[in-house]
Amino acid sequence: MHSSGKSVWELLWDYDPNGLVVVDRQLKIQIANSAFCEMFQTDLMHLIKQHVSVVLDDPQDFEVVWKQEEALRKEKYYPRYDLYVRKVMFAIRNQGIMACIMVDMTHDWKQKQQLLKLKEETLRNVDMVVDKQMKVAQEIAGLLGETTAQVKVNLLRLSEMLKKEEL
Repeated sequence: MHSSGKSVWELLWDYDPNGLVVVDRQLKIQIANSAFCEMFQTDLMHLIKQHVSVVLDDPQDFEVVWKQEEALRKEKYYPRYDLYVRKVMFAIRNQGIMACIMVDMTHDWKQKQQLLKLKEETLRNVDMVVDKQMKVAQEIAGLLGETTAQVKVNLLRLSEMLKKEEL
């Protein structure tokens, strides 16, 4: 026991920056840590014994976890909370419970989204510049073609005039 009366495990649970939640077989929340409550903008008193769907819009993942033998790893965006997480879910069958650990990846995910947006904008701008250059090149080619044709016509006239003078 720690001096506060809590075990090391309780302290780890309390101070873990990852969201931790445990549900029973009926998907009722048994316990959650403060990081989970922060992520989902609620407090523990509102969660205990509530169906997990009050905060998570994908309770079917718990059903999948219960049926399979291994942990489920998944990334998920929760628009209601503007939260992007990497989660690991697993069953503890002999106790009839399932646990979920959520790592908040929102900051990294948003940076990635901004970078993708910047890349898309840059590609659009490059396409526009290339299109403009192609139009200008076509206009120049057209003008060159016109002036070349005019020069040719004038040279032919001059050539014919010179031939007539020789005769």
